[in-house]
Amino acid sequence: MTLIFVFLSTCVLLHRGVFGVEEITVFVMKGDCVTLYTVYKKSHQDRIRWYYNDIRLTQITGDLCKICTDEQCDERFRDRLELDSKTGSLTITSIMTADAGLYKLKIFNSPSSEEIFNVTVHDFEKKTVTARERETVTLCTGVVQNPDDLTWYFNDTLIAEINGQPNKICTDVQCKDGTERFRERLKLDNQTGSLTITNTRTTDSGLYQLKINSSRFSIIKSFSVTVFGSHVETQGLPLADIIAVFVGAILLSLAVAAVVGVIYCFCRNHKLKRQNLKTLPVMEGDSVTLNSDVAELQKTEQVCWMFGDENTLIAQIKRDPYT
Repeated sequence: MTLIFVFLSTCVLLHRGVFGVEEITVFVMKGDCVTLYTVYKKSHQDRIRWYYNDIRLTQITGDLCKICTDEQCDERFRDRLELDSKTGSLTITSIMTADAGLYKLKIFNSPSSEEIFNVTVHDFEKKTVTARERETVTLCTGVVQNPDDLTWYFNDTLIAEINGQPNKICTDVQCKDGTERFRERLKLDNQTGSLTITNTRTTDSGLYQLKINSSRFSIIKSFSVTVFGSHVETQGLPLADIIAVFVGAILLSLAVAAVVGVIYCFCRNHKLKRQNLKTLPVMEGDSVTLNSDVAELQKTEQVCWMFGDENTLIAQIKRDPYT
């Protein structure tokens, strides 16, 4: 019998090998936490071993549990392996692309048996999310078929779940934590399990964790969400063309930076004055609009945009007083 879970970023495929050994293929994303479950009932007489590409990782003999040292594992799994001494299940935390390969479980009892997990790790990771207040944020699971058992947590508090029943969103009391944090602002997609937070607030910043369960594995995904206050007005500006040039210069010069700080200056009557100094955090690739706070230029006024500590002039508007 073939059982298939179809996922975009998390996938499990079960099939039988030539000799009847069950092989489970698991697709995960870099940074996920993965637990490989066993299906047998452990006894004190059993001896259990986990192998990675034929290198022994762990062993359980009775109640004694051993995990390979860094030298034995070639430092590949430095402090990232966890072994459940009661069930024999193996957990790999913060999984890396180099961790991809065959994980084999051998159970030495009467009769002996083994299980094989073929783990593939995709090298795409974008789990740090930034937004401004009142924006909508969606945390995507990547699941493309109905998930069976899926749970969302915010700073270790359960906020949403799908478990075969109609999905559940936490009540104000459950999410309260002193304030009605998410009052009617959470939406859970029944088809994908993705979580949407509407009308975000700075208090929504924190760690969101998604746990996906099946009978043979579990995946934990973590999302770090930061919501900034509204530092910049977004209404239309007469300086739109000038600002576009400014943004292009910044993105070009800071292409290797993950986060940049933008400092701007406003000058009037040929005298440079620093007013309303602000630091605006943005992500690489974002579009940025900087508000001049000027309603309308007077005939004797000019606006100049400067960049960097050396006050390099990058854009200027100068009105002709005789027109």
